Amino acid sequence: MEPETPFLTRLAALDYSVLQQCMHCGMCLPTCPTYVETGRERNSPRGRIALMRAIADGEMTTTREFGEEMYYCLGCLACTTACPAGVNYPVLFEAARAEVERAQVLSNPKRDAIRWFTLRFLFLRPRLLRFAGRMLWLWQASGAQTLARRLKLTRLLPANLERLEPQTPVMRRHFSDALIKSIEKPASGAPRYRVLVLTGCVQDLAFSDVNRATVDVLLENGCEVITPRAQSCCGSLHAHNGDEASAQVLARRQLDAVDLSQLDAIISNAGGCGSHLRQYDHLLHDDPQYAARAREWSKKLKDIHEWLVEIGFRKPATAPDSLRASSTSAGTSCTVTYHESCHLCHGQKVSRQPREILKSLPGVELKECAEANWCCGSAGVYNITQPETAAWLQTRKVGHVQATGASWVATANPGCHLQLENGLKAAAPSGASTTQVVHPIVLLAEAYAAERSAALR
Repeated sequence: MEPETPFLTRLAALDYSVLQQCMHCGMCLPTCPTYVETGRERNSPRGRIALMRAIADGEMTTTREFGEEMYYCLGCLACTTACPAGVNYPVLFEAARAEVERAQVLSNPKRDAIRWFTLRFLFLRPRLLRFAGRMLWLWQASGAQTLARRLKLTRLLPANLERLEPQTPVMRRHFSDALIKSIEKPASGAPRYRVLVLTGCVQDLAFSDVNRATVDVLLENGCEVITPRAQSCCGSLHAHNGDEASAQVLARRQLDAVDLSQLDAIISNAGGCGSHLRQYDHLLHDDPQYAARAREWSKKLKDIHEWLVEIGFRKPATAPDSLRASSTSAGTSCTVTYHESCHLCHGQKVSRQPREILKSLPGVELKECAEANWCCGSAGVYNITQPETAAWLQTRKVGHVQATGASWVATANPGCHLQLENGLKAAAPSGASTTQVVHPIVLLAEAYAAERSAALR
């Protein structure tokens, strides 16, 4: 009888060299928000990697305490920017969470039901997700939400839902497919490039204006734009929460919907989504049917700011209308500060380009924010699962934004946008913040539009 093959944990199945990269130098410690908060080694990237390696080596079993530690990590990837050894923390982080889910050490009926409904049911069905978004829009647009809040009916909700209800994002009346045609070409001249725009899921429902602005900006810069209908979630929510199988299903859907040979670039405008979308080559590396296409996809995936700077975007001659309206007097610059989405700056290494775009806007003064590349506490669903730490980071971030005196804070990720908006609102004495949150590409699109309007006068 042949000996039984020993079971491999998800961490033991990794290329062991990835686990060996960490030199234990400690350069990551001051950049890690959870370590700064607690001062405990186990709450640092170095400490977490030591725990992962212990499991891979069979020196420790996958325990509930290990699972809680992996989900206490923000996954902000600030450690990857600080690390001199180039530790591939994203791969370790996702493998560790996948191991936690495999071992079911955090399993309980409530958690399992929520994960099934969100990850395996709702976010795997784009039409159902849009239906849910439409129902939420009706609830908000009809005034029912406002009435429920005034009558304090939200107190009838379970404690966790009552806490989260004020953070509910406002749904757009029109989603991306209603605002953007499947193929759009520049108004004049032959297209220089052919690109595909990814509209996302939360981005599609709550920030379809950002998707429309993205297409407008690409058209202004000589791109023919392809926007597939009823797009699926990219899978980042699943990969970051240990559901690798669902992330792979969604990645294959994306690849099946695209003819990569006809595209110069695939454009993402959401920092968190883009960071995951770049990793399709790793996610599907052992899939013989999809591996080659996944590699080509990852090569062509570009953040919108990165792509515009790469092709030499046209600098507008007129200030965006919204910024001109917020200036105190004619001829006065409007102050804008910039918060870096963690997965845009640390995951995708796109940091300079959004600033170049903001600096190109006439009448705009870009004022740097302290700790601009620190996490705001959103981190996917972290503000739901770890509300105390998320609130601490939100308060810290809002304080830095307010210290700039800026009228606008630009950021390029839907989670960051909502976290900043809610934090600024809560910090305002009247509950109505004077600092507004905006995507940099929306400002650029507005500047181009103002330029066209001025030409018609």
